Amino acid sequence: MTPFLFALPWVAILVYLLVVVRMPRELPSAPARDGAQAPLVSVIVPARNEALNIETCVRSLTASTYRAFEVIVVDDASEDGTGAIARALGAGRARRLAVLDGAPLPPGWLGKPWACWQGFAAAEGALLLFTDADTMHEPELLGRAVTGLEEDGASLLTVVGRQLMETFWERLVQPQIFLMMFFRFPRFEETAKNGRWRDAIANGQFMLFRRDTYERIGGHEVVRDEIVEDLALAQHVKRAGLQLRVRSAETDLATRMYRSLRELVDGWSKNIVLGGLQSLPAWLRPLVPPVALLTGVALWLAPPAALGAVLTGLGGGDLLVWSVIVCATSALTWALFTRQMGGPAKYGLLYPLGALVGAYIFVRSWTRGRHVAWKGRRYALPPVAERL
Repeated sequence: MTPFLFALPWVAILVYLLVVVRMPRELPSAPARDGAQAPLVSVIVPARNEALNIETCVRSLTASTYRAFEVIVVDDASEDGTGAIARALGAGRARRLAVLDGAPLPPGWLGKPWACWQGFAAAEGALLLFTDADTMHEPELLGRAVTGLEEDGASLLTVVGRQLMETFWERLVQPQIFLMMFFRFPRFEETAKNGRWRDAIANGQFMLFRRDTYERIGGHEVVRDEIVEDLALAQHVKRAGLQLRVRSAETDLATRMYRSLRELVDGWSKNIVLGGLQSLPAWLRPLVPPVALLTGVALWLAPPAALGAVLTGLGGGDLLVWSVIVCATSALTWALFTRQMGGPAKYGLLYPLGALVGAYIFVRSWTRGRHVAWKGRRYALPPVAERL
């Protein structure tokens, strides 16, 4: 009986995933509008070295069925021809497609906030959509998002889509990172609505602002030195007493964040710990990283290590029973979550390898602290305590 009792925490995690974790409601359908009824939306795309993604992104945006929108691409000193690729594309259904050459990065600014701020300066819309260059938008998405913004009475609407995972490492590692987020934010939509500003959550891949909201909180200028600028903007919205809302559009919004193990490690290392600390009170920040790391090791790496030890002749029958139960439950948990994210369930069987990579990313992010490198730039960020 003892091995079964000691396996209960892993069973509880599986139950938590099945019962507690909930995705936000889907966006409503977009009603038909004529041009006079539709508020102009300025779609702003910051882009640095996005030659692999920019054409797909811009073509998907300019194919929107929404009646009043413009697309502004800000080429942030790309070195791979991103700007030239964007300029060769047509405006499609957009009122205009503008490709701006970003100005040199000023002191105290990070690249993405600076590019977004320049895009805002050129925008004419009553609504502002900030979206990443690695996203793909179905034609109905923009109209659905505007309808959702109005339906929810939102000041800022952020939309959760699906993650595209096409390689072995994407399918193995991305679920590790996203499940970690769900432990902090199990119900995005409900969390966004509560009155606690530290519980703000946002997806920088799709953030639709009312222009007056964006201007009231200070826009990207107020988060100019934030590596997790989407979360910081959402926090500013809630602190101002404005309405943050989160909805889903899994069929209409897709993102392929990273394409290789190196990109996964570099990309998540820059923000996974800083983003977590940003949502915590100051007294908890020194405690959470070591506790989170030890918890992850205990949950996902220690049981398979124990099973391996037993199979090589170390340990007794109770340890064998416990490790088999825990590893089987863990594999089921990861299989279900990987499938929920759109990956093959069989990758759940390889969860110890994914957890090992995830632990490495976490340690790398933690030990680097405020020293961040991304897309050829290096930043020394102010401590979190100085910003919040």
